[in-house]
Amino acid sequence: MKIAVVSDDLIQHGGQERVTDAFLDIFPTAVLYSSAISPEWKTYLKSKNVKFHVSFADKIPFFYKLYRYYAPFLMHNLAFESFNLSEYDLVLSSSSRFAHTILTKPKTVHVCYMHSPGRMFWLTDDYFKNESYGILKPLKKFAKSFLSYFLLYQRMLDYVAAQRVNVFLTNSEVVKKRIKKFYGRESSVIHPFIDLKPFKKLVAKDGDYFLVVTRLAAWKRVDIAIEACMDLNLKLKIIGDGPDMPRLVNLAKKSPLIEFMGAVPDDVKLDTLAGSKALIQTQYEDFGIVPLEANATGKVVLAYGKGGVLETMQKGKTAEFFYSQNAESVKQLLISFDSTRYDIKECTKNAERFDLSVFRQNVLNFINSIGSVY
Repeated sequence: MKIAVVSDDLIQHGGQERVTDAFLDIFPTAVLYSSAISPEWKTYLKSKNVKFHVSFADKIPFFYKLYRYYAPFLMHNLAFESFNLSEYDLVLSSSSRFAHTILTKPKTVHVCYMHSPGRMFWLTDDYFKNESYGILKPLKKFAKSFLSYFLLYQRMLDYVAAQRVNVFLTNSEVVKKRIKKFYGRESSVIHPFIDLKPFKKLVAKDGDYFLVVTRLAAWKRVDIAIEACMDLNLKLKIIGDGPDMPRLVNLAKKSPLIEFMGAVPDDVKLDTLAGSKALIQTQYEDFGIVPLEANATGKVVLAYGKGGVLETMQKGKTAEFFYSQNAESVKQLLISFDSTRYDIKECTKNAERFDLSVFRQNVLNFINSIGSVY
């Protein structure tokens, strides 16, 4: 069976990219297609002996920096539709925006792992509420007006493209409902994964600090964790960087108990997790890998009680939730939290449900199960 893996542009390192990389490990003879691949990713793929193809978009000047701004001109749609995939029996796409818009022959089975229908054109209010607009900031009102016409057209194109997919997989019940609502399509949930191998050598210890691990963007609401810890004179370490860092640093400047560690290597992140009192997650996530990483180190998660954590975490055993996204709610949870009430083994056992080996087997089982249908 000839297999192709199709991915949204490989420029960043997030959940979509992790799943694409896992697909390439599960199907080592598969050929990769992507609209654009950064030099860093190309080097990595070559080290794994992965054969890959890029579209014309990869040659557009500054595409790696400005890829979002090409979207109104349908550049991404055209890039994926330009691929000739007629020789493949199975195409496995990993899509959070455009990868599922590929064209395939009737004999080819297209299985799409949909991380979420494109937020820019289906969850517009949420997306642009937290959008800085970058180079378009001086023209913000004009940009919103211009984009509204594009987004309507893009939704139409995206809906039509979704009807071409044979089978949808997705990462959570949250996104499953979204796929049904926007596309009118059913999907099967196969949760994403963490690789537990690096966690085996870690030793959990009850430290004297709480921890936040996230990209520092305004919508992540790290500010409410900072304010709560400052009010209670609690130590807080923050791993990650991003556009909201200057504001957050200014917010915390009066407290010596708030430490910004910036972006750190994975081994430092895991050691810091293992030495914390608990992880604080203040943002909504469709799934969320970091809470599982915290559980894998034996740590409880204090999370905003919406989204994927309600599927992956177990209240009272591996996590506790606050339900209003404000500092007072975080503060009340911190006051009542006692790390000695929780069993480390419950946390690590929960993380084991999402090991890479489980994801691999679930994907293989699913592909085998649809063989008789298609």
